[in-house]
Amino acid sequence: MDVPDELRYTEEHEWLQAAEGKVRIGITDYAQDALGDVVFVDLPEVGSKFAAGDTMAEVESTKSVAEVYAPFAGTIVEVNESLDDAPETINASPYGDGWFVVMEPDDASALEGFMDAAAYAAMTE
Repeated sequence: MDVPDELRYTEEHEWLQAAEGKVRIGITDYAQDALGDVVFVDLPEVGSKFAAGDTMAEVESTKSVAEVYAPFAGTIVEVNESLDDAPETINASPYGDGWFVVMEPDDASALEGFMDAAAYAAMTE
């Protein structure tokens, strides 16, 4: 299982990558593997606002449907529209082209308290 060191992780199996005051969000390699073949993704619209813990997306696979939660309060500033036509990208490249959204946190300290790669890897063992 791939767990890149430069990312932060949630207990709900999402990864977070901060850059220039914004945070790119996707699901982990562990999550996509557990889901199986992803066949559909329902992403939020740009401009949508979420509180921490709100459902912001759904991922449908051949096995089940899973919700993706907002890891912190913020506003969606970008959506990976390529997933509409190629949801299987989530399986092929969960940390690359399979990202879901970019959020702008309401609070600059939003990433504090999330797991590093070692803690996430230990949680999923």
